[in-house]
Amino acid sequence: MRNKKVLLMMEIAIFAALGFVLDFISFKMPQGGSVSLVMIPIVLIAFRRGVGAGVLTGLLVGLLQIVSGFISVTPLSFGFVVMQVILDYLLAYGVVGLAGVMRAKYLHHAESKQTRKMLIAIVSGVLIASVLRYIVHVVTGILFFGMFAEGNVVIYSAVYNATYMIPVFLLAAFVCSALFAAAPKLVNAEA
Repeated sequence: MRNKKVLLMMEIAIFAALGFVLDFISFKMPQGGSVSLVMIPIVLIAFRRGVGAGVLTGLLVGLLQIVSGFISVTPLSFGFVVMQVILDYLLAYGVVGLAGVMRAKYLHHAESKQTRKMLIAIVSGVLIASVLRYIVHVVTGILFFGMFAEGNVVIYSAVYNATYMIPVFLLAAFVCSALFAAAPKLVNAEA
């Protein structure tokens, strides 16, 4: 029992570190934001070990970004900065772990060798994770970056965040689908 917990903690740490490193391999968008591979290890651990491990891995990715100083904050008071960092980094990456809600469907379809349905489960999990992360970023944009908006702040934040979150979703969905379909044992924690 103890060895399984140690193994789980090691996997979470490794996947969080991998997510942190993969965030450096990114395409910076001209208006801000970036398209990176950061979500892939979080989604992988969420499908491999479940929602809890996925959320914890996402929180650790956000924490690594915070402690390393690779964050963007609004020029407001300290209290607002802390709240913005919690939302934009801890919560935004933590919700990516909720991709694991599709784990049972994926495993069921993998067991019965239904590749098409496996891929649908993967893409659905990545979509859930991406939409939730997008919502967090939109809320953060409204609350903390509204001063940069030209016109309606809600529309501005929604459009601004969509310009990088749509490509992030497409990239993560493609890579996770290819990876999970090619090596389904990656998701099997018992193998």
